[in-house]
Amino acid sequence: MAADLETTSELLALIRQGDLAARDALMRRYLPILTGWARGRLPSYARDLAQTDDLVQDTLRAALNHLDEFELRREGAFLAYLRRSLLNRVRDEIRRVRRGPLREAMDDGVADKRRSVVEEAIGRETLERYEAALGELSEEQREAVILRLEFGYTYPQIAAAMGKPTANAARMVVVRALVRIVEAMNAFRP
Repeated sequence: MAADLETTSELLALIRQGDLAARDALMRRYLPILTGWARGRLPSYARDLAQTDDLVQDTLRAALNHLDEFELRREGAFLAYLRRSLLNRVRDEIRRVRRGPLREAMDDGVADKRRSVVEEAIGRETLERYEAALGELSEEQREAVILRLEFGYTYPQIAAAMGKPTANAARMVVVRALVRIVEAMNAFRP
């Protein structure tokens, strides 16, 4: 993974120069990561032709088409940027469906009922409180938590992605951020 992280900025630079092979390589790298994260985040009532996989692909393509709006400060920042873009896309899709006319129920065989790893562990209501608490963290803390909890990075990988001198330094960022998340989630509790 560390070798992949080292080349993300190089791939982004090549993509900005119009290199289609670099674009394909980056798509192949991030599609499975983002698909795994997004699994189950789109409620069944919001799924029609816009399945989770489609949203992930569309989000990644859109992000790559707007690279001029993204400033790469650290290697892990791009993954955090993609996650934020995908979460916004999921929210937009949910709002779009709620505004539209009522539809017939989708065949259960078509709907993706799998929940995300995070949702599986904590449930939808707690997930909403987690997202709100995550939004209160600094960019660095948010990135560290996302890399650790949602994408399963090890502390050495987080250190490499965030430019931290040691795995222990990365661990401390994650731990401090988690303490803040717990405090914020308890404050949001009804």
